[in-house]
Amino acid sequence: MNVICFGDSNTYGYAPRSYFGGRYDADNRWVDILAAQTGWIISNMGQNGREIPSFAPSLPADTDLLIVMLGINDLLQGRSPEQAAERLERFLSSISLDRKKILLIAPPPVALGAWVPNQQLIDDSHTFAQLCQALAERMGIRFADAGAWNIPLAYDGVHFTEQGHKAFAAGLLEVLK
Repeated sequence: MNVICFGDSNTYGYAPRSYFGGRYDADNRWVDILAAQTGWIISNMGQNGREIPSFAPSLPADTDLLIVMLGINDLLQGRSPEQAAERLERFLSSISLDRKKILLIAPPPVALGAWVPNQQLIDDSHTFAQLCQALAERMGIRFADAGAWNIPLAYDGVHFTEQGHKAFAAGLLEVLK
């Protein structure tokens, strides 16, 4: 299977203690754990700081599965959950793949931390997950809610810890069975 994982820093594998945007080792990044456990060819298209783009990048014709997890950076930049969901709908609508080949993952909710100073952002992340589920149902694409996977977050309240990446990979593997 040829799989593309399109997301932000949690897809990239950003290590929050790294000053210059470094990554966890491959055995502690969910994308690489998924590749190791399935034997699939997986392209990591995660990017630090990525907000939901206006349109999809061009994808290889032989893509069997596109996993999309975006939205937290939009909330951190002051967008409402509804605004982020509208952006996500435009983005997903621009993808040329068969919708059965798309898996939308609602990011796990943020927690109080260095990047999350108030309850409102936490509430917004929960609301965004609900909007993602409704969007996936409306568009006829697969959906998973990473909020159900008990992902440990780092001191900043946003990024996965190494254990968080392992928990994310385990939750995703269950969904993909």
